[in-house]
Amino acid sequence: MELLARKDVPVEQTWDLSLIFPDENSMWEALEQTKTSVQRFVGIYAGKLDTADAIVRCLDEMEQIEQSISRIWQYSSLAMEADYSDNALREREAKVSDALTRVISELSFVDSEILLASDEVLQAAIEQAKGCRVYIQDLLARKAHMLSPENEKLLACLSMSLEVPYTVYNTMKLADISFAPFTVDGKEYPLGYSLFEDDYELDANTSVRRAAFRAFSDTIRKYQNTTAAAYNAQVSREKTMAELRKFDNVFDSLLFPQKVTREMYDRQIDGITERLAPHMRKYATLLGKKHGLDKMTFADLKISLDPEYDPKVTIEESHSYVREALSILGQDYVDMVDRAYRERWIDFAKNIGKSTGGFCSSVYQKNSYILLNWNDRMADVFTVAHELGHAGQNMYGGKAQSFYDAEPTRYMIEAPSTMNELLLAHYLTKTKEDKRFRRWVLSSLISNTYYHNFVTHLREAWYQREVYRIIDAGGSVNADLLSDLFRKNLELFWGDAVEIPEGAELTWMRQPHYYMGLYPYTYSAGLTVATQAMLRIEKEGEPAVQDWKNFLAAGGTKDPAGLARIAGFDITTDAPLNATIDYIGSLIDEICSLTEEIDGIRL
Repeated sequence: MELLARKDVPVEQTWDLSLIFPDENSMWEALEQTKTSVQRFVGIYAGKLDTADAIVRCLDEMEQIEQSISRIWQYSSLAMEADYSDNALREREAKVSDALTRVISELSFVDSEILLASDEVLQAAIEQAKGCRVYIQDLLARKAHMLSPENEKLLACLSMSLEVPYTVYNTMKLADISFAPFTVDGKEYPLGYSLFEDDYELDANTSVRRAAFRAFSDTIRKYQNTTAAAYNAQVSREKTMAELRKFDNVFDSLLFPQKVTREMYDRQIDGITERLAPHMRKYATLLGKKHGLDKMTFADLKISLDPEYDPKVTIEESHSYVREALSILGQDYVDMVDRAYRERWIDFAKNIGKSTGGFCSSVYQKNSYILLNWNDRMADVFTVAHELGHAGQNMYGGKAQSFYDAEPTRYMIEAPSTMNELLLAHYLTKTKEDKRFRRWVLSSLISNTYYHNFVTHLREAWYQREVYRIIDAGGSVNADLLSDLFRKNLELFWGDAVEIPEGAELTWMRQPHYYMGLYPYTYSAGLTVATQAMLRIEKEGEPAVQDWKNFLAAGGTKDPAGLARIAGFDITTDAPLNATIDYIGSLIDEICSLTEEIDGIRL
């Protein structure tokens, strides 16, 4: 279980960045070519965006430059995400980021000058535009919040510096923290971020699991003040930006690009906190009884209901599971899954300095890159399916839409990914007729998909909302305050069903999403959409599948409510969320019934 250095992991378990550029020199050459293109672009369009034709031509040409910037950034940053311990990669990323920041600052005139045109010219540009139509419409919506051209360029020049809080957080977490091993019953166990989050938290041995939790918490506690300082700088910056851009509050500022209302944001947090908690407390109580625990604690919440039945899965086997599960979406989707494994889109390796969790970064109209830390568990198969959902969005959206419109807003970004988890579970339940197997699949769906998106990320969202309320009122945050907030958060949701031990309050230190605006709540929003779409597919078959593929292909051409209508329902009401919570409750009820039949355990 000792983590290897990046150079020592099998190459077939790593992603192939040469699909972006053949080598580093090619990346540097592309950067120089992009600089030259931008100089030419500025010469052609700066000060001349006063006609509809000029505006559309400018944005169409800028689209190609934006694609080049994206590819260069991905090549450099993805290499670093796989190994933050490599100083050379971090130094290269800093150089690339600095160069791209300068490039982006040179392009900042575009938005400002377009908005200087008359309303008649802008409407004519919208009518004439194709790939940049939504871009212009969004720009018009932002007009009231734009600064002067000089100040917009200044902010663009400072963009790299403004991201320092996130850089500090990641460097501290992935390069500086050193975990000592812990001992249980005379046996020594190595410890690290990925080892804890991807292995020990799920370990069926209660002594090992709880000892790992204590050792992990004791170590990250040493870094709580640095982490809190970085986070305070992040949220204070967001508050300042909201004020500069004349938003009424930081929430309006952060929700603006998501194209959703404050009501839709609050509904997810309050509805799940109030209505889902009883169901999850019931499941937690069942876990404790099934494992014969003296008490159910926060450190026990991620264990499998039936660990002896939880199969070990190889990377090769995961390909078959995912391929068959997603075949319902059509041959083009299956072909993409096959390419992902064959062409090494996926970084499975576990190594020192690698980012924790999982993510997908997609290259427009090309391949995607998926990161996870493989642990031979079915949970990892769900992660692969999840991230391939983002890759599928890239495939359909990239084929149908411009670079500007290929992706939906953040509110919807997790719908394609969580849908794939549901399709995987749906497929597994059809593979054999066996009560224990069905219970295992349903409990995997609860402990992986719904726990991760409706509990873990939703508790983060509740906590994040409290932090922004403090910041909005002119306050600041520190380690003690953040820990107090998170403990209150956990106690509110779990009540008397789960003990919150010392160290659980430090969970606020573990999530990078806090540096990405109002992101955590969107996991539950996306899964709400995915659940309702999956239930439609189960009931209606191919027509619902085609609606879902149309939803993916629409990319960002509509707001979240408009996209949901394509998939077949209305998210402006609370009906989809309530129906999803009821569905989760029905799964837990069935798991309890099956457990009574199989083991004679009843609540």
